[in-house]
Amino acid sequence: MSRSFPLERIRNIGIIAHIDAGKTTLTERILYYTGRTYKIGDVDDGTAVMDWMTQERERGITITAAATTCQWLDHRINIIDTPGHVDFTAEVERSLRVLDGGIVVFDAVAGVEPQSETVWRQADRYGVPRICFVNKMDRIGADFYRNVDMIRERLGASALAIQLPLGAEDSFEGVIDIIAERAWVFSDDPNESPVAKDIPRDYEEVSSRYREAMIERLAESDDELMALYLEGGTINASAIKEALRRATIANRVVPVLCGSALRNKGIQPMLDAIVSYLPSPVDVPPVVGIDPRNGKELQRSPTDSDHFSALSFKIVSDPFIGRLVYFRVYSGKVEAGAQVYNSRSERRERIGRLLQMHANRREEVKRVEAGDIAAALGLKDTFTGDTLCHTSAPIVLERIRFPQPVISVTIEPKSRAEQDRLDDALTKLGQEDPTFITRYDEETGQTIISGMGELHLEVIVERLLREFQVGANVGRPRVAYRETITVPVKVEGRFIKQTGGRGQYGHVWIELQPGKQGSGFEFVNGIKGGIIPKQYITPVESGVREAMEGGVLAGYPLVDIKAILYDGSFHEVDSSEIAFKIAAAMALKDGVKRAKPILLEPVMKLEIVTPEVFMGDILGDLNSRRGQVASIDSRGTTKIIRCFVPLAETFGYATDLRSMSQGRATFAMEFHRYEGLPQDLAEKLVVKVGGVA
Repeated sequence: MSRSFPLERIRNIGIIAHIDAGKTTLTERILYYTGRTYKIGDVDDGTAVMDWMTQERERGITITAAATTCQWLDHRINIIDTPGHVDFTAEVERSLRVLDGGIVVFDAVAGVEPQSETVWRQADRYGVPRICFVNKMDRIGADFYRNVDMIRERLGASALAIQLPLGAEDSFEGVIDIIAERAWVFSDDPNESPVAKDIPRDYEEVSSRYREAMIERLAESDDELMALYLEGGTINASAIKEALRRATIANRVVPVLCGSALRNKGIQPMLDAIVSYLPSPVDVPPVVGIDPRNGKELQRSPTDSDHFSALSFKIVSDPFIGRLVYFRVYSGKVEAGAQVYNSRSERRERIGRLLQMHANRREEVKRVEAGDIAAALGLKDTFTGDTLCHTSAPIVLERIRFPQPVISVTIEPKSRAEQDRLDDALTKLGQEDPTFITRYDEETGQTIISGMGELHLEVIVERLLREFQVGANVGRPRVAYRETITVPVKVEGRFIKQTGGRGQYGHVWIELQPGKQGSGFEFVNGIKGGIIPKQYITPVESGVREAMEGGVLAGYPLVDIKAILYDGSFHEVDSSEIAFKIAAAMALKDGVKRAKPILLEPVMKLEIVTPEVFMGDILGDLNSRRGQVASIDSRGTTKIIRCFVPLAETFGYATDLRSMSQGRATFAMEFHRYEGLPQDLAEKLVVKVGGVA
């Protein structure tokens, strides 16, 4: 990874989409046409290079984000192929955090699907410029123009078609490049080059209309093109491409292309678009971080000469070579064997080996530089979201935020001899996946694992058996309920203990307020005049935080609470950090009991696609599951039902839906938000878990 490519010719991109839109198939074609592989991998045959895990090949879905590198038109393209299933959304989150651009893939028949919206919002959150690829144009029901409209309407994006399909469904043969005003015809044979020809007469009018609309839209957001447009002269392809690149990088427009990855059509023009329109590391703003020594804001420029800074975004426990840490270099460079500083743990670590990854295959390199994505061996105390930097110039980059798990099961080893191996395996899996959490329940003596869905935990258990050779018994799925308060209260916490020698004295007054939905926990220090010394404020916050791990109704974690420390007292001799920590915990528990606590349950957003004949049965079933229908749309002879259903009512839904629809209906599900559990169900749950009503 020497500087064989200038930074301007590097593209760090991710491929994101709803499940089954064709991301991995598209990536396999990219690898083939760029010469990275000599044979096209197939998802259905289990030969896809990027789906290298055994579970991925058996299930035909992507489970973990895989990184690779290829070259096109003297550019290096670093690609991360991400999962489409909502249970593995953390893989998309961590990938988008370190990427400069994205390709969003849409099914030409289904259009914008639920997970399409989720990944689009994730890309918006990180300000990632993207292009859209409408895939599967050869399928019956494919409609490119409807896809463009859906991207605008449902995603709120300024979608700009820069290609038009040449034919559709079984007559789809290529694309019309409306910028260059040429048509490209493709063969199903991947070894045959695309043929350029004039735009067919039947397409001249629509092509001209879309080209004019594209130029007008670009001129509105680009001063240079606007000047050319107002002059009334001919605007050449070069000027359009330059304006389109500026607008795409600025996230003012989203270019839309089309093709059929499975039939090897439209891949080369899409690669051209990656190079032409998506940003290089120098096209995005310098990364911003915090100086851990004084809290001041710092910037790191994407140059080899600046101080080294990198963000770790993925941990993999490789059974053959050990613990791999994937990281993105934002500035500077580092060599194998060098010492780096982890600004989270405040420790120095030595990089053993540096690797360039191609799915699960590795190529050893001597150094990595600004703009590179690589993996390192030897970093034992580095985890997802940690910043690695130069020892003399520490910086803390923004960490990656992950959604909270919504489903839990109990797990135990099949034999006592396997307990230690199970604990070790669960620790490694937790390091790899921040949305997989393990905890030990002191009251029941059970180990509880939590994740994003049934499939997520199912894959985890399979990995325990296959990769770690640990047999385990798994209990029934349990919903990750939460508790919160509904009214504000002011509460006193007093911990006074007098023994023969020095005693303990901690005294606080805390106001608890209901927080906004999804706000988590907020602590406010309202102490004035030194009523409580500064050294005891942090222990008070720690005491409240720890007490929130178990609620007062049924022991579920407390969320969405604002705690304001506003009064208290201390003793010159007997006060201590532990005394104030205990006093704060006592105040929190007592206050929550008086603040009319309620139970919250996770509610899922479902989108069900079904033939119209089965709609009545499906709606009746949703009603029995406490579902709330948001909308029902028509798409030909099928119906699309969008609704919200509590997670507790969705277990086994895939099987039930197949039974109701003779296997013809499909559904997609993702987490929506937490909502209050009805009182009658809350009372039953409290009794069931042995809580206090």
